Amino acid sequence: MSLIPYALARPFLFGLDAEAAHELTLRSLERTQGTPLEWAYCSGRVDDPVEIAGLRFPNRVGLAAGLDKNARCIDGLAAMGFGFIEVGTVTPKPQPGNPKPRLFRLPQAQALINRLGFNNEGLDAFVANVQRSRLRRERGSNGATPRIVLGLNIGKNAATPIERAADDYRAALDGVYPYADYVTVNISSPNTQGLRTLQGDAALDSLLEVLTERREALARQHGRQVPLFVKIAPDLGPLEVDTIAATLQRHRIDGVIATNTTVSRTAVHGLAHADEAGGLSGAPVFDLSNRVIRRLRAALGKSFPIIGVGGILSARDACAKIEAGADLVQIYTGLIYQGPELVRQAALAIRGMRR
Repeated sequence: MSLIPYALARPFLFGLDAEAAHELTLRSLERTQGTPLEWAYCSGRVDDPVEIAGLRFPNRVGLAAGLDKNARCIDGLAAMGFGFIEVGTVTPKPQPGNPKPRLFRLPQAQALINRLGFNNEGLDAFVANVQRSRLRRERGSNGATPRIVLGLNIGKNAATPIERAADDYRAALDGVYPYADYVTVNISSPNTQGLRTLQGDAALDSLLEVLTERREALARQHGRQVPLFVKIAPDLGPLEVDTIAATLQRHRIDGVIATNTTVSRTAVHGLAHADEAGGLSGAPVFDLSNRVIRRLRAALGKSFPIIGVGGILSARDACAKIEAGADLVQIYTGLIYQGPELVRQAALAIRGMRR
C-alpha cells in the first residue's frame, strides 16, 4: 500500500498551476518508477480477472489516455494497481499543442477543462519510451499478454488536413502496433480542429476501412492481431451513437471507449474558468457518458466490448459505469481529485458487484 496518503500531497499540488502540477507529478513518477521510492504511491493490484477482446485484464479498472501522453511513466502508473494502462494520444510528428494556459481546475465541480491539443513528443519518442518500460520487457517471447494490459492511443497532427487524417492514423498504427496490447483510435478530442467530424457516418466508415485493412497487413507481418478500439465523444445524439455502433460492427472493430471530454458547460455554468475553451472532464461528464454507454450497449448487444470513462470520482461511480453497460472502466480526473486510492477502491467495489 502507498506510504504517503494523497490527502497530504493534494494541497501542495493544487497550490500550483494545473499544468505545472501535472508535469511535476509525471517527472516524479518517471524518476521513481522501478526504485524503492515507488512504494510512496504503489498499491496491491486487486485480483479480478476478465477476458475482453481476447485480452486478459487482471481487473476492470484502467487509466484513461491523456495523463501520460508520451508514455514516460508506464511502470509508475502500473504500480498504482490498475488492471490496464492507456497512454497517448500520440501523433506521428511532435507538436507543442495549444498555447498556455490550457489546463484549468474547477474544484467546486470536481472537474477539469483542458485544451492541450495532443501536445506530445511524436511517435519515435513515444515508442522508445514504451520499449524502455519494464511492463513491455516482461512480455514473453511467445507474445503472451504481460501482467497488465497496455493500450496505445493514436491521433492526427493538428497541421494535417482533415481529409488526410487517415494517413496520420495509419502511420501511427504502424508505429505502435508491435508494442500494443490494444490500439485506441482517438477521433473525439475537441481540441484538434475538425477531429470530431471523423465521427460522422461517411468519414468514420472511410477511416475504419483504411485502418482495418492496414491492421490485417500488420497482423500478418507480426504474427498477432492487436485489437482496435475507437474512442467517441459524450456530445452525440442517440441516432449518432446508433450510426457509430453500426459502423463499428460493420468493420469488426474490437471495442469502443465511451467517452472523451464534453464541450457542454451546462453543469459548470457560472464557475471560475467555466468559459474556457476545451474539453470538460470529471463529475459533470458522468451522466453524459453513462447515457452514451447505455445507448451503445442497446445497439451493440451483450458481447461487444465497451470501456466506460467519464466522471468516476468514487467506487460507486465505477460500479454505475458497469451497471450502465461497460465491461471495463477508466479513470483520469478522478485520480487527480481522489488520488491513487481510488484505483483499489473502484476495483474492489466492481469485484464485489458479482459476489
